[in-house]
Amino acid sequence: MSFSIRYQKRALAEYENAVQWYREHSERAANNFETAVNEKIDILRSEPDRYKKAYKQFHTVALRKYPYSIVYAINEQDYSVIISSIFHHKRNPRGKYKS
Repeated sequence: MSFSIRYQKRALAEYENAVQWYREHSERAANNFETAVNEKIDILRSEPDRYKKAYKQFHTVALRKYPYSIVYAINEQDYSVIISSIFHHKRNPRGKYKS
């Protein structure tokens, strides 16, 4: 069964800021970043348990060529994955697992 993907406002803002930053520096890098995020999201749709829990109910998956991780939780009741953060690795990790 395919899981639906839901985004918290914070995750959407982080994603949009990252895409904008890359776009200001390189259109190609921005497109590749979007592709990298979308590839991981596609995996989460079909295999949300593929990546280990990092903290409490939160799972993380790092992007390969970009210094970002997708932080998410799984809601088994309604078959959804809730993306809580698109987290840059140089940010303060204290805010990484806020829902």
